Amino acid sequence: MASSTERSRRRPTHQGVRRGETASGWLFTAPMLLLLGLFLLVPVLMALWVSVSDWGGRGSPFSGGVSFVGLKNYAALLLGGGLDEADFGMSLKNNAWYVILVVPCQTALSLLLAVLVNRQILKGRGFFRTAFYFPSVTSSVAITVLFLFLFSTTGAINAALGWLGINGPNWLNDPSGILHFGAASGPAALTQNSFLGVSFWDWIGGPSVAMCVYIIMAIFTTSGTFMLLFLAALQNISGEVQEAAMVDGANGWQRFWRVTLPQLRPTLFTVLTLGLIGCWQIFDQIYTGTRGQPAKTTITPAFQSYQASFLNQEWGQGAAIAFILFVIIIAFTLIQRWVLRERKVSHRRNRPYVLAAERAAARAAAAARADAGTTTATEGGPR
Repeated sequence: MASSTERSRRRPTHQGVRRGETASGWLFTAPMLLLLGLFLLVPVLMALWVSVSDWGGRGSPFSGGVSFVGLKNYAALLLGGGLDEADFGMSLKNNAWYVILVVPCQTALSLLLAVLVNRQILKGRGFFRTAFYFPSVTSSVAITVLFLFLFSTTGAINAALGWLGINGPNWLNDPSGILHFGAASGPAALTQNSFLGVSFWDWIGGPSVAMCVYIIMAIFTTSGTFMLLFLAALQNISGEVQEAAMVDGANGWQRFWRVTLPQLRPTLFTVLTLGLIGCWQIFDQIYTGTRGQPAKTTITPAFQSYQASFLNQEWGQGAAIAFILFVIIIAFTLIQRWVLRERKVSHRRNRPYVLAAERAAARAAAAARADAGTTTATEGGPR
């Protein structure tokens, strides 16, 4: 009776402490929540309203002269059948090939650099870390201007190809797809059918020669950043795990594929997500370089959003492109999360390990019984 009374007296005090901690937490986070709401949530909601209105860029988007048009701006991009749909389809095609080629290449290259730099036998590891990371901290505008000089008609790249007897292309002015293999036109089934105003022949043609310059530049500039993420993850892997795999007879590739890479799954997801978001948002390199040319084969959704809003004063379409791009990024991120999720080992694949564990347990039990028999025989012998 006394214990229950004492417990009932202590409970309000405990709840009061919890309420005080909750209030303190909200008090400390309130300034940041206020800033996020003011500078992030409010602009996003304003942009969402602009995407479903006919605001022309002058005055307030909430003034009485601005009308609600529903999904008209989205329909013009996805179902309009005119120049807006064709330009948006071309930008999606260019950016899709950019993502397909950049994300795997920069991830593989950054992981390879991290594995090489992480080796204990490598001398001057600090120098190589700095050298690989240096392009990532350089201004993207400066890197773009440098690549424009390198890949110009008389630039260093074509000069190096000339030494090898290869006539280099006119990199930044060549709109032909690299997978067309020089063909001027394709089968009628591919050229006469289209998606988002772009023929299937152009969709499967790959990036243009001009877009390949930006692909090479992205791989060159971003691999150093992701190398540091992989390097930090590699240094957190215990050496005992690697030693155990070596004792089991695993070679170098088996240790990397079966031991190291599974432990890098969280870092791999982070690298792929950041690479995916960065690739779909490419803008400053296009703006500094070719501005969508030649023949709109380097235009991207982010750059088209800028053109529609700031140059053509079609702010509704510009905001609609931004939100379509947001949906694309979220969808790819969710798919990527599903692909890299933790999977349960099937009974078929797990059976050899279970049998090995059972055999090891049986051997240990037999050894324990043998030791017990030897001890008993020793104790029962003559003294």
